[in-house]
Amino acid sequence: MQNMNLHDVLINVANQYPRDMVDGQIRDIARISFHIGLALGAAKSKPHNELELCDLGGGIGLFSVGCAALGMKRVVLVDDFDDPINHKVGASILDLHRNLGVEVVSRDVIDEGIRDIPGYFDIITTFDSMEHWHHSPKRLFHEVIEKLNSGGVFVLGVPNCVNMRKRITVPLGIGKWSRMQDWYEAEKFRGHVREPDVSDLTYIARDMGLTDTKIYGRNWLGYYSANPAIRFATKVMDHLLRLKPSLCSDIYLVGRKA
Repeated sequence: MQNMNLHDVLINVANQYPRDMVDGQIRDIARISFHIGLALGAAKSKPHNELELCDLGGGIGLFSVGCAALGMKRVVLVDDFDDPINHKVGASILDLHRNLGVEVVSRDVIDEGIRDIPGYFDIITTFDSMEHWHHSPKRLFHEVIEKLNSGGVFVLGVPNCVNMRKRITVPLGIGKWSRMQDWYEAEKFRGHVREPDVSDLTYIARDMGLTDTKIYGRNWLGYYSANPAIRFATKVMDHLLRLKPSLCSDIYLVGRKA
């Protein structure tokens, strides 16, 4: 698959998921392509077939398996695989990842960290995971720095707690992220614990000692909204909002180990 472009690689991989999951994976290709592009763009000193990447909290999604299918030298996926979707589809879903070369490490990454994972990495990523963690990631993020090669790249993607939609709807009494039943009735809550904003990302970058830091904004949550009015507004405002990441629904920190 190395000779195919990124979109074609992801289409190919998405079609290898269980039949009832294929459409959802295909709908997610634009977001996953952006994530892979961020990682590759920041690690441009090496060709992608020489890159070693570790993804934290990526679950069964397309990112890690897409990176492996693209021909990266090594891809490690770390997750506890305890989301409802994991219990629904079963552990065999990860056979796709393993068959394409992803090293799967099952653990609570906050409790157990990554220090004991063999080797070092050119890129360490975590997308849409930190906001679910019930404890501070400070210790883990310091381990991230330890596990990066010199000049290695850290990419962190999260939902923005103060995006444009929330600034408009919350004063109107609308804006709860999750349903009451998801928190109150479930034995274990897996929803958002604390969403950050741009200033939080710069705080993390400073604490980690990252250099060449950049903040990016995108609006995937708007595009994926169940509300058609929000989807339409996102299409109209997306590119304008990107100029001001603090207003976007999804924000990204990219930084380099000194």
